Amino acid sequence: MNTLDFSPLFRTAIGFDRLARQLESARSVGEAQSYPPYNIEKTGEDSYVLTMAVAGFGPGDIDVVARENVLTVAGRAPQAPEGRSYLHRGIAGRAFERRFVLADHIVVEGANLENGLLELALKRVVPEALKPRQIPVQAGRPQPQITVNEQADQAQAA
Repeated sequence: MNTLDFSPLFRTAIGFDRLARQLESARSVGEAQSYPPYNIEKTGEDSYVLTMAVAGFGPGDIDVVARENVLTVAGRAPQAPEGRSYLHRGIAGRAFERRFVLADHIVVEGANLENGLLELALKRVVPEALKPRQIPVQAGRPQPQITVNEQADQAQAA
């Protein structure tokens, strides 16, 4: 596998260390195991559904944690009942841990486990302060807006 060295790009860039970590984690994710299988579906402009096939796991066997733009889904292997002997065991029941890097402002809205499929609802929620806003254009010099407190102060001074 070809490896790319991005370090020359980051020598003169300041504040992009998170990008470097994401590139490294993306490379390690590609080399990771493929269990359990999953789908990522875009269901709207800013909404997604992550579906994982977790046959044999119950709600108490699965942990879902979102921390610092990383979603971790981990499953503890359920205990096999005593006294069972298998001639063939093809249903994987091993423990797993999957990590997904989340973009900024992606939140997990909920998780549902039904028929062996774990569905995680994800949504991009951009704070109002970061959304683009329209600035009205007026003729002449811009007039500073006076707040309610400033109006009250001016009324008291008069």
